Amino acid sequence: MSGVWRTAFLGLLTAGVVGSVVWLVFFSPVLGVREIRVTGNAVLPVEEIRRATGVAAGRPLATVDVAEVKAKVGAIRRVESVSVSRDWPGTLAVRVVERRPAAVVPQGGRAALVDRHGVVIEVRDVAPPGLPTLRVDRPGVGDPATVAALAVVGALPESLAGRVAEVAAPSPETVSLRLKDGRTVVWGGRDRSADKARILATLLRSRADTYDVSSPEVVTVK
Repeated sequence: MSGVWRTAFLGLLTAGVVGSVVWLVFFSPVLGVREIRVTGNAVLPVEEIRRATGVAAGRPLATVDVAEVKAKVGAIRRVESVSVSRDWPGTLAVRVVERRPAAVVPQGGRAALVDRHGVVIEVRDVAPPGLPTLRVDRPGVGDPATVAALAVVGALPESLAGRVAEVAAPSPETVSLRLKDGRTVVWGGRDRSADKARILATLLRSRADTYDVSSPEVVTVK
């Protein structure tokens, strides 16, 4: 075989191999989606998340737009964040972080469960036990008072969080807590929450009506 024919033959062979690979990866069901693996969910049903991806079984994994899938799954109200990746040869991996209820906002005689950002997760007829009621003028995402109040709730250790019946914030700097036993805690702003929580845990051992930890250096008990 002459050099010209040898070059031509090798060229055709290479083109054939490349074409086969392209077909195998982008068009063939051989490397298609066999499984949509969902992890991280505790409340959301796996099938709901799988349906939200919009990816059909057998679709070439290489052609799946992971950014689009991420946006679709992220549109589920209960999803806080999501990551999507390809796990060759045939698995689309979807990992979600669900929104967790942090407080309850009264809403027309019903109870709206909001997460740590103020996003309404769901509305129920009866508030579940264990969640504090949030009292702010304009509850919602981005509202400074809402953000401050929920940040304080999130910063409380479990031993204190379970004792809070209500968190109120007329402004971001005037957060207060009402405990289940009726006692009041003047918290102030969301700053130095760890110090305030530590001091409060000690103060609560003494019986009083009001505990002011808004300035950790100078606390007041009444």
